[in-house]
Amino acid sequence: MDLILASTSPIRGTLLANAGVAYAAEAPGVDEAAIKAGFAGDDAALTLALGEAKARAIAERHPRGLVIGSDSLISVDGRRFDKPAGRETAAEHLRFFSGKVMELTSSAALVEGGRTVWSHAACARLAVRPLSEAFIQKYLDADWPEVSYCVGVFRLEGLGVQLFESIEGDHFTILGLPLLPLLGALRERGVLTS
Repeated sequence: MDLILASTSPIRGTLLANAGVAYAAEAPGVDEAAIKAGFAGDDAALTLALGEAKARAIAERHPRGLVIGSDSLISVDGRRFDKPAGRETAAEHLRFFSGKVMELTSSAALVEGGRTVWSHAACARLAVRPLSEAFIQKYLDADWPEVSYCVGVFRLEGLGVQLFESIEGDHFTILGLPLLPLLGALRERGVLTS
């Protein structure tokens, strides 16, 4: 059975590859804005809905494959954030995050034959330190456009670690994929050796 990642995210791909998981990757082409519009559930339910939609889109093209769909979402003070549309939007996000707690929810789902056979969501809490305007501009000078692909305008494995005072939660969840539960699900399905 082919394992397909319904994402072209380099971070998610690297996490799987580094864990020894053989997979193919495809962009799902899902209208995320349509799914988010009017969604009444919590952040975990929304990331699961998005991840499952991405996986189902790929499963339609590969009915015999096992598809991994995933998504991540940032909430601060009850407000959900998307990837920044441009550098000024990124700066606005960082100003808003300054001195607050960021809740980062990541999910993964496995879809086989158009049916979700496993799903998991996890949340991490990241306390953003007070950020000066000078720091924000220097940070974006150094890490733009790489952080434009990141929902929280940071890469924890890079300069983005300087945004935080403390972090509670799983490292892989913060990187955008609850990897340990996913690896367990792949072992249970016989994709990986137990």
